[in-house]
Amino acid sequence: MSLMPNKPVPALELDLVGGGRVSLAAEKPQKFTMVVFYRGLHCPICRRYLSELEKLLPEFEKRGVTVIAASSDAKDRAEQAKSGWGLANLRVAYGLTIEAARNWGLYVSRSKGATSVGIVEPELFSEPGLFIVRPDSVLYWGTTSTMPFCRPHFSEILQSLDFVVAKDYPARGDA
Repeated sequence: MSLMPNKPVPALELDLVGGGRVSLAAEKPQKFTMVVFYRGLHCPICRRYLSELEKLLPEFEKRGVTVIAASSDAKDRAEQAKSGWGLANLRVAYGLTIEAARNWGLYVSRSKGATSVGIVEPELFSEPGLFIVRPDSVLYWGTTSTMPFCRPHFSEILQSLDFVVAKDYPARGDA
C-alpha cells in the first residue's frame, strides 16, 4: 500500500521511550510533523541517521516541525537505542506493528540474524521511511526504502522546507 499526497495518513499511536504516548492526530505543529520510521536497534545506519536528526532538532523546531522517530522494536530495544545512541531530545516511539508499517507503505524484512554490530534483527521489522504530514494528518511528502541505505539528508530536508513554506509549494505526486 502506498500513501498518496493530499490524502490522510493512517492513524499512528505509539508508546514513547520514557513514558507517555504519541498520537499523530493529537500533534499540533505550526507547519508539519515529520515521522521518521527506522529499522531498529540492530541497524548501525539508523544510529548515525537518528544521531544526526538529534543534532538538527532545534532547526526543525524553528521551522514549526515536530518530529517523531518510530520503529517496530519492543520497549527494551527502543530504550537501548535512545540511551545508547544519545537521543536525549528526540521522541522515540516503539511497538509499531507490522500491519501498521504496511499501512504506512513501509517495506518489511525478515531477520537475517546478527548485523555488523552484533545485534540480532527481530523476526520481522520495517525498513526506513520518512513522512512529512500536515497538521490535519494529510500527507505532504513521503519516501520509503527497501534497504537501510540512501536516506534523505536532514540538512536537505530543512532547505526544502524553507523553500516549500516560502513559496507555498504544493504537495506533488497526487495525479
